[in-house]
Amino acid sequence: MRPVTEGATTATARHWLAGARPQTLPAALTPVIVGSALAHAAGGFALIPALLALLVALALQVGVNYANDYSDGIRGTDADRVGPLRLVGSGLARPGAVRAAAFVNFGVAAVAGLVLVVLSAQWWLLLIGAASILAAWYYTGGKRPYGYRGLGEVFVFVFFGLVAVCGTVLVQLGRIDVPALVGAAAVGCWTTAILVANNLRDIAGDSAAGKLTLAVRIGDRATRFLYLGLIAAATIGLVVVAALTSWWGLLALVGPALLVPSVRAVLRGAVGRDLIGVLKATGRFELLAAVGLAAGMIIAG
Repeated sequence: MRPVTEGATTATARHWLAGARPQTLPAALTPVIVGSALAHAAGGFALIPALLALLVALALQVGVNYANDYSDGIRGTDADRVGPLRLVGSGLARPGAVRAAAFVNFGVAAVAGLVLVVLSAQWWLLLIGAASILAAWYYTGGKRPYGYRGLGEVFVFVFFGLVAVCGTVLVQLGRIDVPALVGAAAVGCWTTAILVANNLRDIAGDSAAGKLTLAVRIGDRATRFLYLGLIAAATIGLVVVAALTSWWGLLALVGPALLVPSVRAVLRGAVGRDLIGVLKATGRFELLAAVGLAAGMIIAG
């Protein structure tokens, strides 16, 4: 494991865009789309709060991507990485610049979140917002990052599932109902599956670097079945949401249907770069499921 230090930078705008990992943005878009769809189903959709919630989610996602790039890079975890470009690990950008990019995005999320809190008068959400930013940083940052102890999946399920969906519903509808809770759990499971696929791909490198992700702890075979279980739980959750709102919500099942080949690839032992396609498909079809659910709620309305 070779830590990275400050040095010359050759990163271009294209490199910075790649470092933001745009392929992960469905994980930020999906909970806001699902939350807004469920707010609409309950008669409470509000455009401005929805857009602010979207800005918060996107800024947090990009912020945590840069934060992970910085923290993993200075520890040397990314030295032998298989996957998307890392700015620090590749030596293209100075660690300090990547850390600054992370905090700029966290700042954007904080400002947008503050405006959202003022508009909704849900003042206790200030604590949730602060917790979200701290959790994003300490995922791989600080002296004892919890992502290195197998707790990353908990962070994703809670903050990109429960918090993001329920928060989106709350700032529009003024309350959290049962469909919101079920939808939040479904999104949390699916988004967690994205991380599980990522960590499955990186088991060898993470293990060598001392990064004890959940995948490293439970092993290759159990991680593959965990991925399957999360997708299955998310699919069941979508069906329950449709049952609680409108059967038009079953349009969301287009996502799980198209993901079947990726699930098969995971169960048949896909490794390394073969899992990059699985990772992208999991995020892409999660977003498609959210769009399908939203379309169903609009038609039903």
